[in-house]
Amino acid sequence: MLHFGWLDPAEVVAWIQAHKPPLLHLIITGRDAPQALIDAADLVTEMREIKHPFGDQGIKAQKGIEF
Repeated sequence: MLHFGWLDPAEVVAWIQAHKPPLLHLIITGRDAPQALIDAADLVTEMREIKHPFGDQGIKAQKGIEF
C-alpha cells in the first residue's frame, strides 16, 4: 500500500509513533518498503529466494496452506 502510493509513508510512520504502545511488537511485511519506514524501524530484514518447491520441483500450491 505504501509502495503504490495508496498511503503516505510519512503519515503512516507518524501515526505509528503517536499510537503504538511502547511494549507492542509491530511487524510490517511486504516488499519495497519506503525509506521513511526503514528509517523508523528497529529491525529491517530483506529475504531473497534461494530455493522454492513451486518453481524448482514443480510442486503445486496446497489449498488451505498457500491460498
